[in-house]
Amino acid sequence: MRRSKLEMYIDILEVLALRGPLKLTHIMYKANVNCSVLKEYLDFLIEQNLVQERTVAKRRVVYAITERGRTVIKYFRELKQILPIIEETKNNLPIPY
Repeated sequence: MRRSKLEMYIDILEVLALRGPLKLTHIMYKANVNCSVLKEYLDFLIEQNLVQERTVAKRRVVYAITERGRTVIKYFRELKQILPIIEETKNNLPIPY
């Protein structure tokens, strides 16, 4: 099933929260997002101060979640618990042919 942009943002944030600072390719595989889309989404998350880009060992670039990013995950999880209807509605949508 196709994920929404919001779900993909949250998946990226959760990967970074669980695994710590990661290189682009590691995020790509763990969040199941292709490279060009991931770069676009990371740029957005960086602009929103949810993720930060860090340079390690002079050349290696890694991405890390910020405290604000952790707060967003926390609120998203709470919202999913409060509104379980979102999942029910999503599962009952007709399948396009």
